[in-house]
Amino acid sequence: MTSRILIPTHDMEGTEVADHFGRAPYFSVIDLDDNGTIIEMKVHPNAGEHSGGRGHAHNNVLKYQPRAVIVQGMGPRGIMSFQSQNVAVLRANSRSIQEIVQAYRRNELEELTEGCADAHHK
Repeated sequence: MTSRILIPTHDMEGTEVADHFGRAPYFSVIDLDDNGTIIEMKVHPNAGEHSGGRGHAHNNVLKYQPRAVIVQGMGPRGIMSFQSQNVAVLRANSRSIQEIVQAYRRNELEELTEGCADAHHK
């Protein structure tokens, strides 16, 4: 059985988490095996309205069926959207995707329960 996580990223290589979910240029979709080892990682462009596309990024990425979304920050609407679909929203504890995946494997990430009202992060 695999577990799928989704992380907003700055680059097509999926190496560094983006500051804010909805404004991320890309989303890394990562499949992990039962031991937490990465089986596959695919990086997709953000097709949401903040990137010139349509709709909200949080609604657009639900098609990837993640078990968890790991972010630096997210607005309250995004958090509610994921929670309504039983997708955990977790706070990243590093900038490095590899370190975030390791922390996820060790169950060290905290749940993000409150979004930023202005949806801007540094």
